[in-house]
Amino acid sequence: MIVKRGSVVIHSVAKEWGVGKVVEVNEIRATIRFNDGIIRKIVSSHFRSLKPADPSSYLPAAKEVPPVKPRRRTASPKTKKPSL
Repeated sequence: MIVKRGSVVIHSVAKEWGVGKVVEVNEIRATIRFNDGIIRKIVSSHFRSLKPADPSSYLPAAKEVPPVKPRRRTASPKTKKPSL
């Protein structure tokens, strides 16, 4: 398959990713935004794993709010020992 920007594809091995839209292509890799919300880079040697998909089956993932990382506990300030 010839991978072009804007085409809609499905990965024949990783079907759980859903349908993806090609957002960038170069001679080394294609950047694809999949329905599961993850952008993946597929190297050109694996382009044969990509199959054309029905364009109406691509639904961009809803914008998700990034998860809030828990804050680290800060150590209590150390008291300085008086110098002699």
